[in-house]
Amino acid sequence: MGYGMYTSADWQKLRKSRGVDNSKNEKDIFTKTECDPRFDPQFITKRESRDSADHPESLPIIIGLDVTGSMGYLSYNIATTSLHETMMKLFSTGAVKDPQIMFAAYGDYSDRAPLQVTQFESDIRIAEQLMAIWLENCGSGMVVPQLLWHFAATRTSTDNYEKRHKKGFIFTIGDNADVRTCTAEIKQAFKRVMNENVLDCSLTHILNNAKKQFEIFHIVLTHSTSRIPSDIAAALPGHVMVLDPANIDCIPELLISTIQLVNGGKAEEIVKQWEDLKQNTILSSLEMLHIPTGGKLQF
Repeated sequence: MGYGMYTSADWQKLRKSRGVDNSKNEKDIFTKTECDPRFDPQFITKRESRDSADHPESLPIIIGLDVTGSMGYLSYNIATTSLHETMMKLFSTGAVKDPQIMFAAYGDYSDRAPLQVTQFESDIRIAEQLMAIWLENCGSGMVVPQLLWHFAATRTSTDNYEKRHKKGFIFTIGDNADVRTCTAEIKQAFKRVMNENVLDCSLTHILNNAKKQFEIFHIVLTHSTSRIPSDIAAALPGHVMVLDPANIDCIPELLISTIQLVNGGKAEEIVKQWEDLKQNTILSSLEMLHIPTGGKLQF
């Protein structure tokens, strides 16, 4: 997947057809009451990001959204504002030549649908698919990205990695994450959600597999750096950023800036491309990352 081009005209047409405006809330936008089989991992063999005439150097970018009850506003903001801003700025800045985005919604192990994944897309279809995600809003608070990392490692196929031997990007965004070691409950969840027996679902094994193909980051939506969950900080040292929920409109710039930083840019120079009011916020988040000389990530 990943053909076509994203345009502002297509976005405005979609907004009008879905009645998206400032009077709507997440329940008005996300109307699904169950998981769409198109996005259910147990029915998905592969998600592909391929080069094409439109996008000869495709770069896969996976954006994982915490869709538990406390995070409903995140999905709403991404669907109605940040997605459009991200796509338009990706193309206008040239930060990424041929972006192909896949959205993932992740929740609690006990949810009926703790993981949902769209296709990789480069045009308005990514917004259409995002709005078809089910916001289950259940679970007991064990918000888990491991299922997404395992899916990315085992059920994606990208020309960026297979032809150019380069990594894509995974950004998970939420106010918490539970990345404890493997338990019987977690193994059962992998079997139920992925329809496979995962022999080794330890955090180390899952992350090491995913890191072969993707640079992995987590954005914690919190008011204080002292509230970064210790388990996610330990799992992804130097790859965790903090963003105050009041600054959620900085997500597009933060995603793009992180990609530029990995590609060898300097944080102080990167932030200058953004409007003055956002520069300090983005710089503060970028300064939490550990990117050694040459733009190669260190684990």
